[in-house]
Amino acid sequence: MRIVSESFTVCSTGMRPTFHAVTDAVRGIVRKSGVKTGLCVVYSRHTTCAVMLEEDSMDTAYTGLTYLQQDLTDVFEKIAPTCRKEGQYMHPGPKLTVFAAEHGEDRPGTLNTDAHLRSSIMGRSETIPVNDGELDLGEFGHVFFVDFDHTRARERQVAVRILGE
Repeated sequence: MRIVSESFTVCSTGMRPTFHAVTDAVRGIVRKSGVKTGLCVVYSRHTTCAVMLEEDSMDTAYTGLTYLQQDLTDVFEKIAPTCRKEGQYMHPGPKLTVFAAEHGEDRPGTLNTDAHLRSSIMGRSETIPVNDGELDLGEFGHVFFVDFDHTRARERQVAVRILGE
């Protein structure tokens, strides 16, 4: 069995969720791995990010998001509204705020509870079968890495692990 691990960087915009279409990058890693039959796991080490499989909606809203991405953002706004002020959620508490400050995060940067909740709901990984050296995504499937943290632009790592033969 062969195991291949790679990662690549994407940059979020801040101000709203950032959806990164990463299908081509993941396909390239799978092809380079030489694995013909196996599994490809795409995951996030970041607790405010998610990985999802979805079709490409193609049409774009005024926000710059595709219609499907905007719809998902709107649904999450109802389930876990964007954190706009201290005390809106219990998190972050006083201890975490001190810890964050000791690690370079300013107070407004800790107001990302909604991003943590959304990531928890969506999940931070997807496992995709590899058949004949290709991702088995079906006719319309695409891989998206989503950064729900709106507090500032950030560099994020998309991690890929391939297992197979």
